[in-house]
Parts: sequence; C-alpha cells; structure tokens
Amino acid sequence: MRARLALLVAAVSVLTLVAFLVPLALLVRTVAEDRATVRATADAQSLVPVVGTEDAATIRLTVEQLAADSGRPVSVYLPDGTVLGAPVPRTAAVALAARGQSLTGESAAGREVVIAVQGRPDGTGVIRVQVPRAELTAGVTRAWLVLALLGLLLVLIGLLVADRLARTLVRPIDALSAVSHRLANAELDARVTPSGPAELREVAGALNHLAGRIQVLLVQEREQVADLSHRLRTPLTALRLEAESLRDPQDAARVTAAVDGLERAVTSLIRQARWRQSPRAGPTGTDAAEIVGERVAFWSVLAEDTGRVLTLDLAPGPLPVGVPGDELAAAVDALLGNVFAHTPDGTPFTVRLALDDGQVVLIVADQGPGLPADAVRRGASAAGSTGLGLDIARRAAQAAGGRLELRVGGGDGGAEVLLRLGPPRA
Repeated sequence: MRARLALLVAAVSVLTLVAFLVPLALLVRTVAEDRATVRATADAQSLVPVVGTEDAATIRLTVEQLAADSGRPVSVYLPDGTVLGAPVPRTAAVALAARGQSLTGESAAGREVVIAVQGRPDGTGVIRVQVPRAELTAGVTRAWLVLALLGLLLVLIGLLVADRLARTLVRPIDALSAVSHRLANAELDARVTPSGPAELREVAGALNHLAGRIQVLLVQEREQVADLSHRLRTPLTALRLEAESLRDPQDAARVTAAVDGLERAVTSLIRQARWRQSPRAGPTGTDAAEIVGERVAFWSVLAEDTGRVLTLDLAPGPLPVGVPGDELAAAVDALLGNVFAHTPDGTPFTVRLALDDGQVVLIVADQGPGLPADAVRRGASAAGSTGLGLDIARRAAQAAGGRLELRVGGGDGGAEVLLRLGPPRA
C-alpha cells in the first residue's frame, strides 16, 4: 500500500510539474530572446541620428565603436551602395528596409534588427544589427536546470509526505492483520490497539468486540458440554450397579470394564470442555498397535455375538503416532461402531494396521452396503445416528498430521475406511 501511494503521489506530482514547468521554460526562453532583441534595437536606434546627418567617415567610426562596445556585428548600408561596419551582404530584410520599412527577422546566425533611416539627401540608409544565437539563449540553459532541480525537489518532498501518510495508514492495518491471524490460530486473547484514521479505529474496535464475543460463546458452549457430560455420571453409576449385580462373573467384569471406559471418556470430555489441556501423546507417542489391539479385543465379543467374522491383521508394535491414547481409542471405537451400526448381523469385516511411508495406516473394511458420499460431513447420517463418528476419526487423523480416506470395497462391495496417522511431533 505504501508503494502504491508513493507511485500515485509521484505520478500526480510529475504531471502537475510538467503542466507548470514546461510553459514556464518556454516563457523563460521567450523573455531571453525579447531581452536581447530590445538591446539590439536600442543600439540600432542610437545610430539613426548619425546615419541621417553625418558623412561616411563619421558613420564608420561610430559603427565600429558601437560594435566594439556591444559585441554584435553592426552594418550600415548607404544609398550609394557603400557598406560601413561588418561587411555583410544585403539580405532580404535589408532590401525591404531600403524601401522605408523597419523590421526584425530571423537568419541562420541568429536574429537581425533592421532599421530604415530616412532624411538623407541621397536616399534611405539602412542600419542592420545582428543578434547572435548565443545571446538570444543566454541564461536559458541555467534557468531550465534550476527549474528541473526545483521540480525534482518538489517530487521528493511529495514522496516523503506520501510515505509518512502511508505509514499512518499501513501501521494500523498491519496491526489488524496480525491480530486477525492470531485469532485464526486460536489466540482468543489477542486484541488490537485502535489507531489511525477514524475508519480504521472503528474496524479495530469491531474486531476486538468480535474476539470478545467469540471467547464468550466458546466459554458458554464448553460449559454446556461440561454440564451435559457431568449429567452422564448418574446413569453411569446406575449402570455400574447393574453390572455388579450380574450373576455371571465374566459378564459382570466385561460390562464393568465397558462402564469404566465410558466413564474415562466422559471425564476426558469434561476436562477438555473446562479448558484444561487434555493428555497429549508423550515424546515417544502413543502406541497405535496397543490401542487398536485393546479396542478390537473389546469389539470382538460383540462381533461373536452378532455372527460377524473378524479378520485381524496388526503389524507388530510399537507403532508410535502423534495423537493421545484416549482420542485414538475414540476414533477406533467410532470406526468399529459404524460397522456394527450400519451393516446387518453376520457381515464380515477386517481390521488391518500397517506402516506405510512413515505413517501408521489403520484400515477398517466391511462387506456391507457401503457409505454415502457425504459420510464425513459432521452431523450427517443416513442411519439415524449422530453423524459424528467419522468426524471424530477425521479430527484424530488431522491431529496426528494424517487424514481420513473413504474407499469402495473390493469385488464384494462394502466400504473401506483408511485412517492415516503421522508420527509424534518433536
């Protein structure tokens, strides 16, 4: 913006100076020519009394003295053809002046002033004064140089003023841009100090108000999520009591373990909603092989109950990934839960964990009816669920520097979900 303002001021200044200085330069040259012509005319007129009354010898002495004093060629043409002073042939202007007409004309050497002198007994005499080209342009070059330097100085002053003005505009805009980027990076406490013109101060105030409003709305949303999560503790407690009352010890232990996992997930959700930092992956990362193995073991019981054939292919660990263990477990549960929720009982599925190009790839494939095109869109579900499962997996993959991919199954149809997870960050 500063460069554009400087360019605009420079263009306007140059155009203004050209419109002002070019006519002034022409006027300076015209004044110099007129000044030299007036001096030459005055010298010629000073000879009129001498040429009209004196003899040739006196006229010659006077002409030579005038030529020496003025430095210009002076010639006097008498009616009998005698030429006194500078021996210059008769020009067209001299011939015209011999008829009684005084004039000023241009010649190759400069400008000639011709005056007709009448009253001599032998006819009309002519006085010719030659003004050299150097005298006509004396001082013009220096005046033009002064005007050019003055114009350049004015342009530089204009650029300096424009740069100072641009700073007062650019600095507040840069501050607004910096705060906007900080807000985009989730630094919700970033604020801008209003400065600059009234319009920019108003924009700064609006941005600060927007940041404050976003902060308030996020706090309210997280408080509501935390409250909702806290309400789940009561039914979880009742579910734990029901699990403990089961007669079969194995069923009781299995249901109790499931309740414990659900309670840990609710606790983690409350911590995150309360602005507390959730447990992050350590410097060595989370072992994806261990987490996936645990979750597949949990879901394998349900797969056996519903008649589903589970094919498991896990690469030997450890396979560190840059995502917390609870988030990875939630993502795996979401993918496996979709298989049970959106495919009929008896549908076989495959869980494969491998290492590919520095990333850990989790593949969950089934032979069910497949997935709709907008399955990853948050809140979108064609089966009556919340539509958040694949979105949870997608966000977990992005947190680990990976991505979520949906594919059509092999020759038997179905769906194939790929969860790519990057290594832990240093």
